[in-house]
Amino acid sequence: MAGKEIQIAIDGPASAGKSTVAKLVAKHFNFIYCDTGAMYRTLTLKAMQEGVELTNEAGLVKLLSTTEIKFKPGKPDQKVFLDGKEVTTDIRQPDVTNNVSTVAAIGSVREELTNRQRQIADEGGIVMDGRDIGTTVLPNAQVKIFLVASVDERAKRRFADNDAKGIHTPLEVLKQEIETRDYKDSHREIAPLTQAEDAVKVDTTPMTIQEVVDEIIQITSNKIK
Repeated sequence: MAGKEIQIAIDGPASAGKSTVAKLVAKHFNFIYCDTGAMYRTLTLKAMQEGVELTNEAGLVKLLSTTEIKFKPGKPDQKVFLDGKEVTTDIRQPDVTNNVSTVAAIGSVREELTNRQRQIADEGGIVMDGRDIGTTVLPNAQVKIFLVASVDERAKRRFADNDAKGIHTPLEVLKQEIETRDYKDSHREIAPLTQAEDAVKVDTTPMTIQEVVDEIIQITSNKIK
């Protein structure tokens, strides 16, 4: 199988390291990286800005129909644009983080964004991360990874990441937010967070970022052979 035909699906709970790892794996193989979580975050941000109730399915679908979400290369991180305006930092603020699961649970919103994600992935050579990539978005992906880590470890990672961005949330608050989001993501009716039967589980709790990246590269390289 040619490398450029490969689809790599990376799933897992909040702050398990999916985005960081996915970017590095994509860079290694010179694949496209699609941050599906950023797409839901961007819609959540726009809904909050426009005053659309986050449980209003019809309102969100209408809003999404006129919403353009684009990714562009950036250093050190990929940049996210909403209707032509950069929102890379805005979509990582606590108010968006704590509300995105509500928007992501709405079936018709997921359906539209899933279609957009599949269009991006159609040509292969893609690394895509999220909550339901291996089970719903790309069920035929050749490589499926399910990243996990303890709540304590994930809270520490988010605390450090937030601190670097000037966002100061107490560690105990982050733990509670992560536990709450885990519950919402795994119990939603549409495309809940769950490990695909053919996914490889990787517990990143004791691992460095590079160790996780190296393991996924090895798994993928074995598929390309």
